Amino acid sequence: MRHLLMVCVMALVPMMAAAQDSRLLRMDTTDAGRQWQAVGRLDVNGDGFCTGALIAPDLVLTAAHCLYDNRTKTRLRPDTIEFLAGWRNGRASAYRTVRRAVVHPDYIYDGQVSTERVRNDIALLQLQRPIRNTTVTPFQTDVRPRKGARIGVVSYAHDRAEAPALQEVCAVMARQQGVLVMSCDVDFGSSGAPVFSFDNGTPRIVSVVSAKAEVDGEQVSLGSALAEELELLQAQLSEVQVGSRLPPGVGRVTVGDGRNNTGAKFIKQ
Repeated sequence: MRHLLMVCVMALVPMMAAAQDSRLLRMDTTDAGRQWQAVGRLDVNGDGFCTGALIAPDLVLTAAHCLYDNRTKTRLRPDTIEFLAGWRNGRASAYRTVRRAVVHPDYIYDGQVSTERVRNDIALLQLQRPIRNTTVTPFQTDVRPRKGARIGVVSYAHDRAEAPALQEVCAVMARQQGVLVMSCDVDFGSSGAPVFSFDNGTPRIVSVVSAKAEVDGEQVSLGSALAEELELLQAQLSEVQVGSRLPPGVGRVTVGDGRNNTGAKFIKQ
């Protein structure tokens, strides 16, 4: 599995009642996971996995830190990453390797651990071939949810690597400088998992899981920004010519002084 950023968050809003959140529902059967086939496991360099979700037949949204080797701090080659759509008990609805990948241009993997890093922790992967399977329907995205909004997460993790789990009801506890603080239950392997809103009964992706954290001793999760950031990634991907390498420095541009002024104390991963 790929690691999640581990942080200790202080000076945030009080925890919402945990009893309001639903428990994780493991989707071991095809019927249970039918609506979520566009969520898949990202097998990364034979070294671990993250979670990703289709937002177009050939585009997967995930966390930027999933694309880095945590030992060398360098970007992984796209062709070492495979997307397993709807992976469940040794089978997937579709298998695709990654052709190209872009990360948020302000994301720095080996820089100071900060709120800015979590906010920009998103990546877009273009698959070698589009997935045209009629059972795998890409998700639409939506605007960032407000504080108190009910959301859900579908993710793989170290203890559920062979089937995803759904937490259909958790909550946005706070929004701080583009970072969503959520009561959703995530663990190692959940990096890049889609965060859904369910307005009008249709699941739409509103964030990507970036980190685990603690608030007053309680486990929470942190989600990256989306909206304008996703548009930036899509534009960036369109600028990369077919078969070309990513321009030097993409995803590693330093912006500002990197100081953290949100009241969050970040600790070693």
